[in-house]
Amino acid sequence: MSEQWSDEELLARLGAALNAVDSVPRDFVEAAKTAFAWRNIDAELAEFAELAYDSEFGGENALALTRAADSASLRALTFVSRELTIEIEVTEDTLIGQLVPPQPGRIHLRAESGAVCETTIDEVGFFAIGAKPAERFRLHCRTATGIAVSTGWITL
Repeated sequence: MSEQWSDEELLARLGAALNAVDSVPRDFVEAAKTAFAWRNIDAELAEFAELAYDSEFGGENALALTRAADSASLRALTFVSRELTIEIEVTEDTLIGQLVPPQPGRIHLRAESGAVCETTIDEVGFFAIGAKPAERFRLHCRTATGIAVSTGWITL
């Protein structure tokens, strides 16, 4: 059963909770802030891949990408960095991609909410992420040779 508190007792308990925050050791708070600052260090140290092509916005050489079987449209995106190109195609329910030049590695999809999906990039540079993200996301790729590349935020 839930307890019933008077307004005075509720205010006293809230005051005690707020005072407890003040009693957290300063070193502990600084350590937590430092750990939080390092959460995206790989992405911050990675080379940035610029969006070079998005089929949604067309252009002279935009293709109408459709599958004949169910006429589901695809969206193609290309991100280019100095050492690596990440090409992705977004279908109704999945995200598939290719690294150019082809090489193995790992790719992380980090959603804006913080959720992370990680998958392997095979020897020919192919990867597939099983669930199309419903929110903004970014990709972070690290190849077996140590090349690290991150995209900006992507909204589908």
